[in-house]
Amino acid sequence: MPGEERTAASELLTGDEIRLLRRALLEWGGPAHCSDQLAVGMGFADAQDLVDRTGPLRDALGDDVPLPPADWARVLLATEIVFVSDLAGTGVEWPTTTGLADEPTIRMLRSVQRKLGRTVRPYYGKSPGA
Repeated sequence: MPGEERTAASELLTGDEIRLLRRALLEWGGPAHCSDQLAVGMGFADAQDLVDRTGPLRDALGDDVPLPPADWARVLLATEIVFVSDLAGTGVEWPTTTGLADEPTIRMLRSVQRKLGRTVRPYYGKSPGA
């Protein structure tokens, strides 16, 4: 969307929340298994594009590079799915592969969802597009 406001992670989230998102994105290059259809629904061109783009998105979060709302929506949706889904994401293996327990992860993810709500609102019920 032309004229989209870009927002840096530090303007929205705590350091721990940023680390959670970065760790979740890393899972897509490892134990998670995404279909092309699911990747498209998350706003990527296909599963390979998801894997290819998670590195730059992780770097942007770590370097506090401002992201457009569509990328924030991709990051949030990719995090939600990789954490919860046992079919496509890490699911029940999350604590083993990340070292993060489920309970604190879900509490932190809920906080991230609330904080990103206004930023990702244009994408509720829609794919962020590729």
